[in-house]
Amino acid sequence: MTHPPYLHPDYASTVLRAPSHPPLAMDKDPEAAELTGPVFGRSEVDPLDADLTSGGAGEPIGERIVVTGRILDASGRPVPGTLVEIWQANAAGRYAHERDRHPAPLDLNFTGAGRCLTDDEGRYRFVTVKPGAYPWRNHHNAWRPAHIHFSVFGTAFTQRLVTQMYFPGDPLFSFDPILKSVPGAARARLVSALDLAVTEPEWALGYRWDVVLGHTPMEEA
Repeated sequence: MTHPPYLHPDYASTVLRAPSHPPLAMDKDPEAAELTGPVFGRSEVDPLDADLTSGGAGEPIGERIVVTGRILDASGRPVPGTLVEIWQANAAGRYAHERDRHPAPLDLNFTGAGRCLTDDEGRYRFVTVKPGAYPWRNHHNAWRPAHIHFSVFGTAFTQRLVTQMYFPGDPLFSFDPILKSVPGAARARLVSALDLAVTEPEWALGYRWDVVLGHTPMEEA
């Protein structure tokens, strides 16, 4: 599994969050936690949950996009029926969350989060808007490049990959300590590709991004 180190000083919050002691051994039966943990059902995931622009009375602000791809295992086989969740800032670079105090406008016609189940070929698809860059207080004049957070669940909540998808050609890549914490050869796997086959003419640009379990870098915890 490729992921950033838990401690990456340029990403300031890891100094506070990175483990300072060795991990504790789990119970004699570590799989017991997975068998007793929370699960989800197909009936709880509505097709409209994958459209982040459908939650208001009007049209969202910004550039509408379609994001699609496949969830694959380490051998390249599709992973069907898995729960994929995303969350992101709006086109102005603000999250619909009470702790986000960035002085940018909220968008009442944009939900900021969505989910879907992959189909038999491991495909997912979301309708959303391209997120804006936003400032964060990691260092002086720090700005995050546009990105979408992804969460991919296994058969239980303890089996979860959390990562980020970026957009091609972003000029902020070289200034972002989160992206730079990922080993160089793996960074390209976090960047989506513009795909005109996914684009819907006169409506939404399309981006394609596959998640390969065991190879897609994890988000720093």
